[in-house]
Amino acid sequence: KGGRDPFASVAPLFRAADITIGNLECVVGTSGKREDKPFTFRAHPRVVPVLRKHFSALSLANNHSGDYGMQAFVDMLALFDRAGLKYFGAGREIRSAHEPAIFDVKGRRVAVLGYNEIFPRSFEALNDRPGVAWSDDDYVRHGIERARKHYKADHVIAYPHWGVEHDRTASPRQVALARLMIDHGADAVVGGHPHVTQNIEIYKGKPVFYSLGNFVFNGFEGPEPNTGWVLTLTLFADAPPAFEIHTVKINRQGIPRLVKPRR
Repeated sequence: KGGRDPFASVAPLFRAADITIGNLECVVGTSGKREDKPFTFRAHPRVVPVLRKHFSALSLANNHSGDYGMQAFVDMLALFDRAGLKYFGAGREIRSAHEPAIFDVKGRRVAVLGYNEIFPRSFEALNDRPGVAWSDDDYVRHGIERARKHYKADHVIAYPHWGVEHDRTASPRQVALARLMIDHGADAVVGGHPHVTQNIEIYKGKPVFYSLGNFVFNGFEGPEPNTGWVLTLTLFADAPPAFEIHTVKINRQGIPRLVKPRR
């Protein structure tokens, strides 16, 4: 809105990274009809150059990618394809929806997989239907193992959309799924959806970030939903990932501002 870049405050962090990943929780386009659900989100295609400037790839595995129907969803995929904006966690049918985003960085191959388990399940990709990658355990297990074996990934990052809104602690289902992901080859799990930050766990030496909280998002009251994290992960050939958390505060317009750490 107003031609401002909502990512300006965190742009230096993004530029310093080899890969930048985000969750895009809306439809981008002008077509379609609003689904019958409490909250629906849509953005104008003018946001595409801004997204492409800041992100290497975006997860579409969430409960808002289908907010304006499947034709609008497919139109969004075509728009991103034309713009060269990489996405994952969704596709024109189930096979493509479960494909990882692949990056070759400094001689190492990184695969990122997105999964959603927040209803409506009518947004799920099927053999004959476009949509998002649903986080059935068998799909998750197969996808992570395939990223290792078929794509020869040196590192696999799982990016689930899960949990209970406004709960500050991960649910038993989140914990069980995170451990399944790591047991089958994920190096880190980076979650979202609850609108607040959640706890961090180290499991078998691998980090699990249950929720990074909100980022570019308005309409919330109070400090917790207006605080988010930018996560920096450093991947090593022979050691678990290292990480750093950067906190942002979100103003009433939904714009994040990086909080300077105290010296």
